[in-house]
Amino acid sequence: MSDKKNEIDDVSGTETTGHEWDGIKELNTPLPRWWIGIFYACIVWAIGYWIVMPAWPTLNGYTHGWFNHSQRDDVMAQVGLLKAARASKERELSNATLAQIQSNPELLQFAQAEGKSAFGDNCAPCHGSGGQGAHGYPNLNDDVWLWGGSLADIQHTITVGVRSTAAETRQSQMPSFGRDAMLKPAQVDDLTEYVVHLSGRPANGAAVTRATKLFADNCAMCHGPEGKGNRTMGAPNLTDNDWLYGPRREDIHDQIWNGHGGVMPTWGGRLTPETIKALAVYVHGLGGGE
Repeated sequence: MSDKKNEIDDVSGTETTGHEWDGIKELNTPLPRWWIGIFYACIVWAIGYWIVMPAWPTLNGYTHGWFNHSQRDDVMAQVGLLKAARASKERELSNATLAQIQSNPELLQFAQAEGKSAFGDNCAPCHGSGGQGAHGYPNLNDDVWLWGGSLADIQHTITVGVRSTAAETRQSQMPSFGRDAMLKPAQVDDLTEYVVHLSGRPANGAAVTRATKLFADNCAMCHGPEGKGNRTMGAPNLTDNDWLYGPRREDIHDQIWNGHGGVMPTWGGRLTPETIKALAVYVHGLGGGE
């Protein structure tokens, strides 16, 4: 080994490390004492934390530490206290009818608060955080309801779902007239114009005339002779300006051609009857309930 000492920098008076690159010499500047103090203090603190708090995983669990503290136990205790505080209101909710909930301001407020929480956890991914809906997912803020917007209708829809696995699920099916070759492409084009005409917008008159019998033969049984829909079958009203899959001609053509139909899960069995009641009250109160 060489006994040669590293030189001292003329400007700073600090010893160099002996490393040099492109004429630039590295200074051997020591770390600040305050930084070293904090570094060692953190080491001491970490060792102390490992001793007094849960820290290390083991084959059978984890080290509990001298304090035997568990944030999970704290959360479970808080949940238990919350359930105990809500138990009396839950019993009231369970025993009350939907009409009684509506007429009791205190119980109504409780149901709306619980329904809002349940909606955020279970319904918002499809219907949006405010129930505004999206392409293929109904808007719950308006007064347009495929299966009815009364409290009882909403509760039943939440319970059994739409095209779900429940035995009593709401069931409807829009035929895929084009994809399954039930109608010719030109006929689908004419029906598209007819539906546009039903919604009160300008449409090709000749196509509307040609599609009049097509609509009567293929669509009126569900949507009604005037296209005003049928709630008992979940068939939408075609004369308004509310569209589940879009109002453009290409959207309407695509729906007639492919017959889209979404699935709403059945929440009966997944959620308690009290929670479903609260959800029905909350959805009804969003602005579109009847």
